[in-house]
Amino acid sequence: MKQVQIFTDGACKGNPGPGGWGVLLRMGAHEKELSGGEEDTTNNRMELQAAIKGLSALIEPCSVELYSDSKYVLDGMTKWVDGWKRRGWVNASKKPVRNSDLWHELIDVSAKHEVTWHWVKGHSGHPENDRVDKLASDEADRFAAQQ
Repeated sequence: MKQVQIFTDGACKGNPGPGGWGVLLRMGAHEKELSGGEEDTTNNRMELQAAIKGLSALIEPCSVELYSDSKYVLDGMTKWVDGWKRRGWVNASKKPVRNSDLWHELIDVSAKHEVTWHWVKGHSGHPENDRVDKLASDEADRFAAQQ
């Protein structure tokens, strides 16, 4: 099984507002950057999109080390999702889970791989996180400029 590292980040200019996501895929010496965004979104949606787009870019099942500065994404996938499923997609506060469309998509794309989720502190000099943060911010700026 191929070993892949994925670094992800999302950004939003206003929350909600124009947003962007950035991804760095790395397999050995090979790297690929991906980015995109939306006109009207939230930071959490962009963080989720980054993870979805990164995992979706993989053509075959891989062993993935996924790095994100989003506790929302990491806690969702490692702590909360089983409870959401058991409770019929309502959270501990008995409210519908926000962004459930993207959570379902992330669950589906991650099921194809062996994913280990890692949290990295954002804006702390982590080279890959800084790189995907710039990709996400540049996309958010691009969408903001279109408004």
